[in-house]
Amino acid sequence: MKLVLIEGPGKRESVQHYLGSDYKVMPTFGHCRDLPEKTLGVNVNNNFEPEYVVVPDHKKYVDAIKKEMKKAEAVYFASDPDREGEAIAWHMCHLLDIDPKEANRITYNEISEEAVNEAIKKPRPIDDKLVNAQQARRVLDRLVGYKISPILCKKIQNKLSAGRVQSVVLKLICDRERDIEKFNADEYWEIFIEFSKRNRKLKAKLISHIEDGKAVTVKLTSKKEADKVLSELIEDYKIIDINKKIREKKAKEPFITSTLQQEASNRLGFNSKKTMMVAQRLYEGIDLKDERIGLITYMRTDSYRLSDEFIKDGQKAIVNMFGSEYYQGYVNVKKSKNSQEAHEAIRPSRASYTPDSIKDYLTNDEYKLYSLIYSRALASLMKNATVEDEKVKIGNNDYIFELSGEKIIFDGYLKLYEKYEGDSAKVLPQFELQEVIKDCDVSAEQKFTNPPARYTEGRLIKKLEELGIGRPSTYATIVDTLKQRNYVKLEKKAFYPTEQGLLTSDKLDEYFNKVINVKYTADMEEILDKISEGEVVWHQEIRKFFDDFIPLVKEADEKMEKIYPIFLEETCPNCGKPLVIRTSRFGQFAACSGYPQCKYIPKKEAPVDVETGVKCPNCEEGMIVERVSKRGRTKGQKFYACNQYPKCKSTYSSLEEIK
Repeated sequence: MKLVLIEGPGKRESVQHYLGSDYKVMPTFGHCRDLPEKTLGVNVNNNFEPEYVVVPDHKKYVDAIKKEMKKAEAVYFASDPDREGEAIAWHMCHLLDIDPKEANRITYNEISEEAVNEAIKKPRPIDDKLVNAQQARRVLDRLVGYKISPILCKKIQNKLSAGRVQSVVLKLICDRERDIEKFNADEYWEIFIEFSKRNRKLKAKLISHIEDGKAVTVKLTSKKEADKVLSELIEDYKIIDINKKIREKKAKEPFITSTLQQEASNRLGFNSKKTMMVAQRLYEGIDLKDERIGLITYMRTDSYRLSDEFIKDGQKAIVNMFGSEYYQGYVNVKKSKNSQEAHEAIRPSRASYTPDSIKDYLTNDEYKLYSLIYSRALASLMKNATVEDEKVKIGNNDYIFELSGEKIIFDGYLKLYEKYEGDSAKVLPQFELQEVIKDCDVSAEQKFTNPPARYTEGRLIKKLEELGIGRPSTYATIVDTLKQRNYVKLEKKAFYPTEQGLLTSDKLDEYFNKVINVKYTADMEEILDKISEGEVVWHQEIRKFFDDFIPLVKEADEKMEKIYPIFLEETCPNCGKPLVIRTSRFGQFAACSGYPQCKYIPKKEAPVDVETGVKCPNCEEGMIVERVSKRGRTKGQKFYACNQYPKCKSTYSSLEEIK
């Protein structure tokens, strides 16, 4: 028997099925060895040597693996094909007393019978360069967290934390909020004409005015200026120019982790955590009618590469579905800044598994995400769309209005990807030069410039990718941490910093700006990549960081002003000490200043039902009352319910829903 160690239990069944009875597949459940929880665990005086311990909750997994290892003639490490996976394999080698230089590491980018069996034939030694890059990141994050977090807890409030990447992300959100606060809107006006042609309503915008024989862009900043233009317009509107241009609309490259998270947010409304959870299930394996198969390749990747096998598979599928005129081949040469070219982009494992052909075996979320991945990957192999852009200019007393239209000449990749990219084509009716436009309605609209938009999760991930900060696989964890620490809140899908978040970010910026900033963090990502390529020595790079970092820690500990809690007039009925305002991830609350010796918190009075005068449409006996939710995700939110509960359990989100 040969023992194969994988990372997570979700794909055990799939891999076991492909390898057969000669192998036993067991999961490590992620990292079985890590830095200790309650101490720094890094020897700063000895090349930052980490002190690794078995994760307490994972000891039972290690013991089970050791027991099976005694029966095995060989052990293979098949953790995920990235730095974390390489480190997990390396840690297991040490726990099992196996030399990492032995050829026992196998990797595959998709969980299919062909990929798994091909990988088991080509074991290799552990890549110590990838392990060193992972160790460097882990040590960096531990140093920042363990050195700064205690200062925040001592000077500001308990249970605060800082992170090398997390704090930079918080700063981005806080800086955007400050930009919005100081933004002053400028007034401007736009003038439109509306008319009908062939039963279609069209709206043209004033764009320019002829002055000394030249077209000058019209910029109106007041009603007075807009009224002046309106007074100079006459009834004679004519078509003075028709311009048509042909352009190609190129298909986007297949997904990498960051672009998948962005598109799933924008198109499907998935947050990054949900996207990665659903993608993980698709990768690990789905039970189809007569087989279990991983439907997509590994979803933590920054490579745009597609394998030759998939390109051939995709060509066959495209030709079968749409005809040979739609196939072009993979011509995108875009490379991610940090891509590992042994990896592939996120793609379906088999092009023959169309979303609709396996829909019955997928949950709704799995179907939506798989459809997005499938369409994007195959569309990248299809021909560009050919589009005709049309601009029609309408003249009136030296003022020029413009209509824009678009017509698809050849749909190309849009044949498959149109529902995600959107059909922006707006075909204009036929116009002739000097054609007179009749019955035009003229209007002036007052508008104001908008402040910078707050970050949605999709926008934030895109920004982090542009800046080269962090790894896409960690974005979901970073966002979760910011919410749990009450640094940010999510409202209408946008991030708002809390007062706690703003205060924490300001203090970090005041004392740690040298190392917690966009450029330094992005540069560190490049250094980690150089470590993974063997170009620099990991502990030497950590030493450079440490020598810059420790003086900042000492200065913050000595000079950062302590933020005292806000005291209330009321006193604690248990110990007599004054009550104070404290903050948790659920918001502010009153509590005894004697905490932790005294844990008194005043009880909130139960909310009173508010009568609405609306009769319950369900039971016709009770009346609808306004209530406040007391538990769960909706705690504190208002809703409407029948006062005959539990006899009648009717609930409504609004009175309009009842009416």
